[in-house]
Amino acid sequence: MKKLDNLVQKKYLKRGILVFALLVAAFFVLNDVLMPWYVHGRDEVQIPSVIGIPFDEATRILDSAGLDPRQGDVLSDPKYPIGTVISQNPGDNKYVRKGRRVYLTLSGGERHVTVPNLRGRTLRDAKFQLEREGLKVGRITYEGSDEFPQNTIIRQSVPPRQSIKRGVAISVVVSEGRVSEKIAVPELVNKTLTEAQKILTSMGLKVGNITYQSLPDVLPNTVVDQFPRVGEMIQIGGTIDLFVALEGDKQQPIDEN
Repeated sequence: MKKLDNLVQKKYLKRGILVFALLVAAFFVLNDVLMPWYVHGRDEVQIPSVIGIPFDEATRILDSAGLDPRQGDVLSDPKYPIGTVISQNPGDNKYVRKGRRVYLTLSGGERHVTVPNLRGRTLRDAKFQLEREGLKVGRITYEGSDEFPQNTIIRQSVPPRQSIKRGVAISVVVSEGRVSEKIAVPELVNKTLTEAQKILTSMGLKVGNITYQSLPDVLPNTVVDQFPRVGEMIQIGGTIDLFVALEGDKQQPIDEN
């Protein structure tokens, strides 16, 4: 009899253990599978990834998922085209309640800078300012200028205040200093030596060599020839050689430089 009672007790014990195990398993299934599925399916949604997608398309995707897309910052990023999503908050694959705002950071494309005004600056200053803006000096050419002092910038290849990509080279034209102006040689023949000297002085020219020639039929101290000739171009400060009539038959070259 006692042996029969033990068998009955063991049978009920096994059943109890089995039922307990089934209840525990059911709890975990309900808690880890059914409840998340129920909650996610009714109250929450999984955030899709919209990184690398244009903003308008990303907005449609998030709207379709029951979320509220919002534009965030715009940051320079050479890897993504302008207007493309480069990050999102909250991140993708997370479960959030429907209607949750998702902030999208957009690419502003490659960073642009404003070209500085280099005219009138020294070449050294211009190089420093370009490097500070992420730009560089390109081709350097030189030309004379009466307006810009020597070694200052006359022109630049890209106009000031224009927006360009970083790293672009700006070519410049640098002043060599004042240009010696040229003027036409005046007519001095048949002028007296004194008149010729006054004319040349008023024009910024100088009397060069004076060669006296014996010409009885010409008044003394009259200019009979000149070099350079009339109309030729000469630099300001240049000299004009004169041939002047000398009374009598004696030829006397004189250098008055």
